[in-house]
Amino acid sequence: MGCRKRAPVTDLLRVVVRSGALVPDPRRTLPGRGASLHPTPECLRAAERRRAFVRALRSSTPVEAGPLRVHVLGTPSAAAPGAEAGSGDNERTTDRSNTDGSASGRSAVEGRTSSDEQAVKSPR
Repeated sequence: MGCRKRAPVTDLLRVVVRSGALVPDPRRTLPGRGASLHPTPECLRAAERRRAFVRALRSSTPVEAGPLRVHVLGTPSAAAPGAEAGSGDNERTTDRSNTDGSASGRSAVEGRTSSDEQAVKSPR
């Protein structure tokens, strides 16, 4: 759906709409109309950019991709559909607790300057 490339059904992730949100269906058992895409960040971003979910699932209202993003990307992303690919991914922070309860672990982005962030972003 995102990259428009054909693949065996076993290589694709089925997605359905539940309560206005895109929900991954890896077992392919949830009821309702489903759409399939490669379970890769690139394919997910392409599908969001093209608004393919609304068309493929014949939804009359916009759908939230949060649960699907968590499944494919591993973490929720603040990037909205149609946002530039890669935006938001470099702004994640981590908060891990040590055994003594103090917070440790800083985001890799916190020490960067704006010129460093420009070098990290890929050109269109």
